[in-house]
Amino acid sequence: MQKISMSHEDYLEAIIILGGTDESPVRSVDVAKQMGVSKASVNKAIGLLKERGLLDQPYYGDITLTAEGYEYGKAIYKRHRYLTTFLSKGLGIDPEVAEQEACLMEHAISDDSFEKWVTYIESLGLVE
Repeated sequence: MQKISMSHEDYLEAIIILGGTDESPVRSVDVAKQMGVSKASVNKAIGLLKERGLLDQPYYGDITLTAEGYEYGKAIYKRHRYLTTFLSKGLGIDPEVAEQEACLMEHAISDDSFEKWVTYIESLGLVE
């Protein structure tokens, strides 16, 4: 799948964090609150993600990820969790700083590099 912008990846990740799946919808207002953005910003991003086939939203209805959107969002969230855990527990970085830096790193690392890195940190016993 072709990569999308960091911002749009963050929207998919927020939907996953809120419990959204390809069967469980979330509300736009909850996405806005989770991300600290306006509902108008959410609506704009939702329109673009809908065009990419990553989610569905009936006119002013709840947001449901497509199967492809769910897999993409789960992958981004996994990166975030693993990076945050590694930075905070593995390197001893303050959890708040680790959270912020993981958010930046999750978008930059390639899929291949991430998978190799996951194998390495799992061998250290930092994540399961």
